[in-house]
Amino acid sequence: MSEDVDGERQEVALLLRRLNVELDAVGQRFATIHGLGRTDVRALVAIMDAARRGEALTAGTLGQAVELSSASVTALVDRLERFGHVRRVRDVADRRRVELEMTESAMTAGGQFFGGLNRDLLAAMADYTDEELAVVRRFLEEMTAVIERHARSDPRA
Repeated sequence: MSEDVDGERQEVALLLRRLNVELDAVGQRFATIHGLGRTDVRALVAIMDAARRGEALTAGTLGQAVELSSASVTALVDRLERFGHVRRVRDVADRRRVELEMTESAMTAGGQFFGGLNRDLLAAMADYTDEELAVVRRFLEEMTAVIERHARSDPRA
């Protein structure tokens, strides 16, 4: 690979880092406004994403998603429930199983805060062709997988 190509790839990696920093700042602003911590926001996003996929999220699967112990997840869910962001709902098929759902007020707060960002993101994508968006999607999925592997790897390795 030529130096120019390596340099271009490095620039893209730096842009990904910058995007991450800016998205983190937006998430932190939302957390601050609503008296939440970083893990609280990660948990809400995990619950919301599971619902969007049509999947139920239990405390156990939430713990895996945010990498917390069982006791820590219980405290997290208790806190989010106390603040009115989530509710525990018994599975109708298996009453022993408890699923987590975001409340309407949490969905409304998220929509009010992130709605403008979402509209602006969609507007920024308007001039991209479906083919270009397919490449961007593949790129983002692959980069996300790399970052997830890195985040969960042994730092001593």
